[in-house]
Amino acid sequence: MKRILSLLRRAVQDFNMIKPGDRIAVGLSGGKDSIALLHALKRFQYFSPTPFELEAITLTMGMDDPDLSPLINLCKDLKVPYTIKETKIGRIVFDVRREKNPCSLCANMRRGALHNAALERNCNKVALGHHKDDVIETFLLSLMYEGRLNTFMPVTYLTRKKITLIRPLIYAGEREIAGLSEKYNFPVVKNPCPASGRTKRQYVKELVSCLEKDIPDIREKILGAIKNKDARRLW
Repeated sequence: MKRILSLLRRAVQDFNMIKPGDRIAVGLSGGKDSIALLHALKRFQYFSPTPFELEAITLTMGMDDPDLSPLINLCKDLKVPYTIKETKIGRIVFDVRREKNPCSLCANMRRGALHNAALERNCNKVALGHHKDDVIETFLLSLMYEGRLNTFMPVTYLTRKKITLIRPLIYAGEREIAGLSEKYNFPVVKNPCPASGRTKRQYVKELVSCLEKDIPDIREKILGAIKNKDARRLW
């Protein structure tokens, strides 16, 4: 946890993620990443030089939704206000639209619903659990499938919604988060998505792991390229 907190603090400082009086909604999906983010932000709240308020929001998908009582209990233990927002996103994507490539539409709908839920709670920022490996995978997905150099930013202001997205775990690796989850026995909730584990992102994740056998520092090299000061910086 100390390691994750150190990386979170550095990201917050490097990208000026949190300002006095911010009301931050954590998108709590129930996966290890969002649970780690909630834990870390709650602990960071105690010693942060910048005062901020913290909430958590979970979206249901409207299909085979899992039991959310572990997340309810988690937020209760952490003394974090918790909102469950009911949606029909899963049914729209898979039953109504019957999308052959559902991930893009689903992600867009979930983002919109999460932003709206945060605004309803008077939050001005949404914190997402994306980590270093997500940055790398998104970069490779864009390169391989779209033919462009792109990945998400650590901080993004959405002018239409007038809300800011922050990604405080941007320096943390997935393995570090997985280790934390195992050590603290996070109450991970299973992803109900029918496409889980069969996406392009999963393919790229496995590809990077394969390349890592021959190029052990490939993740740091790719992240370094994204941050390269001597070239066009994506961040």
